[in-house]
Amino acid sequence: MAGRVELVSSRGVRLLGESITYLDPKKIRSDGINFVSHAHMDHLPSGGSGTVLSSTETRAIADLRGYKIDEHADSASGVTLVDSGHILGSRSLLADGVFYTGDICIRNRGFLRGARVPKCSVLITECTFGLPEFVFPPTQKIMAFVNQIISDMYARGKPIILMGHRLGKAQMLSYMFGHWDPIYYHDDIIGLNDLHRTLGIPLKDVIGHTEAERQGLLDKQPWVMIAPAMSASSPFVQRMKSRYNAITVGFSGWAKSSRFAFGRRCDISVPMSDHCDFNELVQLAVDSQAEKIYTIHGFVTEFAASLQKLGFDAQPLSKSSLDKYL
Repeated sequence: MAGRVELVSSRGVRLLGESITYLDPKKIRSDGINFVSHAHMDHLPSGGSGTVLSSTETRAIADLRGYKIDEHADSASGVTLVDSGHILGSRSLLADGVFYTGDICIRNRGFLRGARVPKCSVLITECTFGLPEFVFPPTQKIMAFVNQIISDMYARGKPIILMGHRLGKAQMLSYMFGHWDPIYYHDDIIGLNDLHRTLGIPLKDVIGHTEAERQGLLDKQPWVMIAPAMSASSPFVQRMKSRYNAITVGFSGWAKSSRFAFGRRCDISVPMSDHCDFNELVQLAVDSQAEKIYTIHGFVTEFAASLQKLGFDAQPLSKSSLDKYL
């Protein structure tokens, strides 16, 4: 018999089985286990006290980001943590017949293996990219495309800045394109890259942009730099362009969407995400063999409707579901 599910906030889900498990709660609660799927700031709870269930990598990354997990557990009775393939340390949770994805990616990317979806009775899935327009190129195709861009820019003597989220994409870009030389990191990602290396991810150990500028190394063109995602109007980007004539390449799942301009803030925009695309979300549903599917985080209504058309029993997990238990 599957556990009962209810929404307790815009992001938190409560799973009622042998014990209460809060799934990515906004605040830690003392009356159950608080599952934190990964260390992106929008998934780290704010305040409260109680036991936090997460991977050891998530705890280490959270600590580096200034979030202390005092009562930590990396396992719990009756609960299975599944590598979600989203970022280093990210996990999904399987308990009492319910599989909660958290943020998930089922394709292999660089140093991350795609999630292997377990069979379950109930699936609670994110659907950040739950519209048919979101279909991402294979990782190898992205790498070939970007390597060609870098090669072309090097031939023209132009430096190039590869930009992605500070945690997740920045480390993946450092891994995928670390063979270029010289390569530098923006200061803001050095600490996270260092921690990834400590946790076993083979990222090149290089200096930050401030030190590179101090030594005059950025005047010796061309070069590659890995930097956090930021707008073209940011002082850093403007300085890199005006002083070094740098080209920016941004990596975002929103890059090719005509409706979401924030995915195209660079000279070149590449569709790459640490989430499932639409087709992968459908495949996830198929692989789970779930009898009931709840959608959460993203295009919840649209993706549930798409699943219904394919014959799934699916609905958004919303406040209207509060009293509808399984």
